[in-house]
Amino acid sequence: MHFRLSARSTRWLAASAVIAATGFAAAAQAEDVNIYTSRQPDLIQPVLDAFTKETGLTTATIFIDKGLEERIAAEGANSPADLIMTVDIGRLDAAKQAGVVQPVESETLEANIPAVFRDTENEWFGLTARGRVVYASKERVGDEPITYEELADPKWQGRLCTRSGQHQYNIALIAAYIAHHGEEAARTWVAGLRDNLARRPEGGDRDQAKAIFAGECDIAIGNTYYVGLMMHNEKEPEQKEWADAIKVVMPTFENGRTHVNISGVALAKNAPNRENAVKLMEFLSGAEAQRIYAELNYEYPLEPGIATSEVVTSFGELKIDDLPLAEIAKYRTKASEIVDEVAYDNGPQS
Repeated sequence: MHFRLSARSTRWLAASAVIAATGFAAAAQAEDVNIYTSRQPDLIQPVLDAFTKETGLTTATIFIDKGLEERIAAEGANSPADLIMTVDIGRLDAAKQAGVVQPVESETLEANIPAVFRDTENEWFGLTARGRVVYASKERVGDEPITYEELADPKWQGRLCTRSGQHQYNIALIAAYIAHHGEEAARTWVAGLRDNLARRPEGGDRDQAKAIFAGECDIAIGNTYYVGLMMHNEKEPEQKEWADAIKVVMPTFENGRTHVNISGVALAKNAPNRENAVKLMEFLSGAEAQRIYAELNYEYPLEPGIATSEVVTSFGELKIDDLPLAEIAKYRTKASEIVDEVAYDNGPQS
């Protein structure tokens, strides 16, 4: 997938980037690693603090939800960005296709991160995984196993809730379905999901749990780590009730394995602090950072041998789909086209 910018957009982004880069560079001038991130800062700050404590190297972060790749491209050789940290295989692949990252050859990264979670040309590396699973009502859904394929079965008609089909998490799941079953089967499957919806797709994953709590639907598609975050949300304690209303069901493809997506990191093409940035990449893949991710964010660590949190363990055994994420990324554009073709976001058609 290649991004394209109009001449006007390019000029605007370039001007904005220069202003922003100047400001960020000034703020980050005394820092040792500068990070552009689409991850919420409070989710990554504990691991960055641990890195500083171990190495003495400091970090600066700037949160960019949209247009991260375009911004680095517009900043060009003067970009202060050393690392890109983001979620979803699509965002990482987009950074690679935009040419704003560079490969890293590291025995530490190769040892800590299994090959299925790394780019084949070492231009991005996964850090954590989250299962794309089923939230099911404790009261209204039995304990039977559920496959991804069965989510399109008419027995779930009027009982399914999801966020937009175009959201990156759902696009990745549909892309995985294409990789397993082919384009035509995926089109039929997405249409089946659409007709099982209880309402038009809306909100985020937590809103789907809220809808089950409210009795609007019986099952939903969501990420595992949101359940842990809801269970321990002291700022919005009503989310604990949403989490208590659901159970996590690990759906599988016909190969008996569950789709996961990742958070990950990539080295910026013009990283001014390359050596320090690679040190941080290696730290993030190591045991201490992986343990922090697991305990505070309820994500699955990728380094073999690091245990999941007790909360995540309670969800049951996760058998991760061995389909390489780089293979899934190939089908993201087609997945997005299918969502529009079947008018998924318009809701059920019958």
